[in-house]
Amino acid sequence: MSVKICIIGELLVEFLAKQPHQRFDKPGEFIGPFPSGAPAIFADQIAKLGFSGVFFSCVGKDPFGSMCIKRLKQDGVNVDGISIHTKMNTGSAFVSYQSQYLRDFIFNIPNSACGLLSFDHINEKLLKDCTHLHVMGSSLYSFRVIDAMRKAIDIIKSNNGTISFDPNIRKEMLNIPEMIQSFDYIIELSDFFLPSESEVGYFIEDNDECTASNMALSILRRGVKHVVVKSGEKGATYYGFDDKKQLKSCHVDGFKSEVVDPTGAGDCFGATFVSLMLAGYRVDKALLYANASGSIAVSKLGPMEGTSTLQEIERLIKKHSKIS
Repeated sequence: MSVKICIIGELLVEFLAKQPHQRFDKPGEFIGPFPSGAPAIFADQIAKLGFSGVFFSCVGKDPFGSMCIKRLKQDGVNVDGISIHTKMNTGSAFVSYQSQYLRDFIFNIPNSACGLLSFDHINEKLLKDCTHLHVMGSSLYSFRVIDAMRKAIDIIKSNNGTISFDPNIRKEMLNIPEMIQSFDYIIELSDFFLPSESEVGYFIEDNDECTASNMALSILRRGVKHVVVKSGEKGATYYGFDDKKQLKSCHVDGFKSEVVDPTGAGDCFGATFVSLMLAGYRVDKALLYANASGSIAVSKLGPMEGTSTLQEIERLIKKHSKIS
């Protein structure tokens, strides 16, 4: 089948603390800028895999914005949905690592150019051939962008398309009321739900034991067809209903890799899994390729530097199979 994916959300530059445990309230060195933003990384990854995707965002008329657009365009993303603002600067994020996977962020998103992304920026002509929309929880940072997301959802659904949702929860953004209020709405309309292992508890009913299977069962009963829990190098587990509406699961182990920078790994995983599933891959194979994609991502410095081609993913899988 022909796959064309729409992605909406933040496009920004990211600066990485040079030293672990580096504090934001003391002078220190940062490396960057790197093109970033969870939905932008997702868009870049699907393009590297050879799938068609259109990305909607806003950047400032500044060198940061130019760099981000140039990077996405050279990797094959349709950037016609990116608007350039003259009065607001491109968004930014500063990252400090407390451990391999524990990070602290300072975001400038709602008060940057991408904070102005709104209903009017969603060009229906660019959406007419889209068969899927991917939503990142980190992109639901204002009522404006939520209205834009609703518009895209309505168009995609009216064309019998599908929706995927990665909650991508950032503790630094949980004080944005619009973000939390929109989660239930998005889940109700989603076909794919892609939380990380650390986010499982957030979606557990109060009277349920905090397990991934209980979370998945609750989400599937709300109409979602595919739930995948991402667990880093431990792999990922898929949950769905069988023909008798009984819970079924499939776990595929991950790949050991030197962790250089984990930012963007979950976005690469999600982009690979969703696009391959839409292209007709079996669940276990889509999980295998997605795990490999995430493994490649963590081995590179910079949030978008680890996006990979299908050939690179297959080389890692082949290498791992020989070692095994």
